[in-house]
Amino acid sequence: MRFDVLTIFPEMFSALTGSGITRRAAETGALQLKLWNPREFTQDAYRRVDDRPFGGGPGMVMLAAPLQAALDAAAADGKRGPVLLMSPAGRPLTHRKVMQLSQLDGLTIICGRYEGIDERFIARNVDEEVSIGDFVVSGGELPAMMLMDAVVRQLPGVLNTEGSATEESFADGLLDCPQFTRPEVMDVDDASEGVPAVLMSGNHAEIAKWRREQQLIRTLSRRPELIESARAAGKLSARDEATLKRYTRDALSTKKGSA
Repeated sequence: MRFDVLTIFPEMFSALTGSGITRRAAETGALQLKLWNPREFTQDAYRRVDDRPFGGGPGMVMLAAPLQAALDAAAADGKRGPVLLMSPAGRPLTHRKVMQLSQLDGLTIICGRYEGIDERFIARNVDEEVSIGDFVVSGGELPAMMLMDAVVRQLPGVLNTEGSATEESFADGLLDCPQFTRPEVMDVDDASEGVPAVLMSGNHAEIAKWRREQQLIRTLSRRPELIESARAAGKLSARDEATLKRYTRDALSTKKGSA
């Protein structure tokens, strides 16, 4: 999958191509990254990519012309897919959106800086604005890398373990279950903490049942709105609903007993 990224800090993306799963994806060609620096498309000696906002106010605004020239160069080079702008004003990035994006041949991502980008460039070129949360960071580079990482791990052959992408958090609309590894017993603060016995039983049906129950309980306690979404989407079975009802009843009983 090809990613064309407009950024004034292209060196930041070495973190994506130099480490972990995304590095392997870049080495195999599953991830193809093209970086376009608007500074290289300026017409002045100072290579300015920003100016003061009309109407006054703090900060600077990214100029439309260098961005447009960089985007046009990407188009001439064969850029693919829709143009996304990483912005806190965009729609929140979800697992469903990630899955949709992973079906495309490519994406073009605009990384803003300063107080934002001249709105005329956005109106003329951007297909969609995407947010990673209701907070502000220094620029669009880190959000862009988060989006790319999430998308790339959904591409065929990227993850070493078959089923990893389909079994992790949000794949079915729920949080993942707790995970444990060696040692079987861990000594912490003069106490021994073991692993749930069912995970050591070798009974795969019981293990699957326990993991599903833990998914439901963890999601209900931490992100209850995801339970409602899964229910509305028809992803909860009768057994799931019984587990949720039992957990809610037990939680209420515990609360009353401690009152």
